[in-house]
Amino acid sequence: MRALVGLWRWRHNPLRRKTDLVEAWVACAAVLLIVVAAPLAGFAVGGLSQDALRQSVREQREMRHEVAGTVVKKVSRPPVDPDPETSSARDRHSRVLAEWTAPDGTPRSGTVLADLRSPDPGDHFRLWTDEHGQVVGRPLDDATAATHAALAGFGTAAAVTGLVEGVRRIVLWRIVLRRYDRWDQAWDKAGPDWGRTGTGS
Repeated sequence: MRALVGLWRWRHNPLRRKTDLVEAWVACAAVLLIVVAAPLAGFAVGGLSQDALRQSVREQREMRHEVAGTVVKKVSRPPVDPDPETSSARDRHSRVLAEWTAPDGTPRSGTVLADLRSPDPGDHFRLWTDEHGQVVGRPLDDATAATHAALAGFGTAAAVTGLVEGVRRIVLWRIVLRRYDRWDQAWDKAGPDWGRTGTGS
């Protein structure tokens, strides 16, 4: 809005400089890009991310299988992790030696994290494996995929906004430098005679 007001104000002003119009047009273009281009870019990237993530969800659901694991024994905890986020996440799980059957019928065993606070031998828990029975992470769900896609869209819109504003500020900085150069040139012409009688000042 301020850019439009600036353009209207400089329309017939006798004190208007060429750089004033350039500054107003740059501001107007920046506002237009921020209002139109940034949301469009965010929407496009969010849509593309959503498609890619949905494809990943489908692939993971096809390739990862939920199987039942049986606790053989609890494994001693690893050394204390100083990172509070990972340690708090680990506190909800226990390291156990477990047995499970792969989707192809092969018996498997190994040390895994079980979603059990105090596991006892014979307890059952869920774990995810690939088709060969190797333990893998839980597949991505639709809600998480949608959240990641939305964050990608918002991030892109914010990045475009920041880029446009950065370019506007650089152009404005160059305009101000040019004004200062012109003022210095004008002062160099008028300076030596400034205040002398009969010089027209």
